[in-house]
Amino acid sequence: MFKKVLIAEDFQDTNTGIVNTLSSKLNILEIQEELYCDKAYNRLRIANTIGEPFELLITDLSFKESHIDRKLTSGIALINAIKAIQPSIKVIVNSMEDNPVKIKTLFDQQKIDGYVCKGRENLNELISAVHKVYLNNTYISPQIKMEINNNVVELDEFDILILTELADGLSKKEIAEKFKQKKISPSSESTIDKKVSKLFDNFGAKNTTQLVAILTRDGLI
Repeated sequence: MFKKVLIAEDFQDTNTGIVNTLSSKLNILEIQEELYCDKAYNRLRIANTIGEPFELLITDLSFKESHIDRKLTSGIALINAIKAIQPSIKVIVNSMEDNPVKIKTLFDQQKIDGYVCKGRENLNELISAVHKVYLNNTYISPQIKMEINNNVVELDEFDILILTELADGLSKKEIAEKFKQKKISPSSESTIDKKVSKLFDNFGAKNTTQLVAILTRDGLI
């Protein structure tokens, strides 16, 4: 079992509950906690520098604003920062976020190892998640895993090309003309219109602005 774990969570009561549960149920020898991402990163960095690295980070995604100046303001920023200096660290996200696209992106881009959705079974799920991640498996809360399997839309390269142009403010007609000039196929306006309409349906967007905002928020473009 993991011997050294850090918890990054801005609610002290939540931290205490996690610490007590992991200590009693999993016999983890050293569990430390931080309320701010910057402080969590510094603790992780120093431990790694002196050759006594943390093996597991359990972090929330959202951290409330504070009077303290912060460079790292989110769980994603914290994960990216520590992965840059300690790629091997295991990461479990413990969050209220239930957007399947965003959660899948965390596995694909941030290379997290587990995702636990906060709820009634939160602490029991965390125990299961720690067990699985320790054995080099991944863990996703059951209800979220079902949503991911059923609803996550895979974007192909052509989708990304169209979305990137939409994000830059081009109309569907302008995109079609640009694709023709660059000899990107298919390049008809009708094909691009159908693609965009399908993306509207898949992501529940009412217009181009909302679609781009959703995909930007979820880190897909």
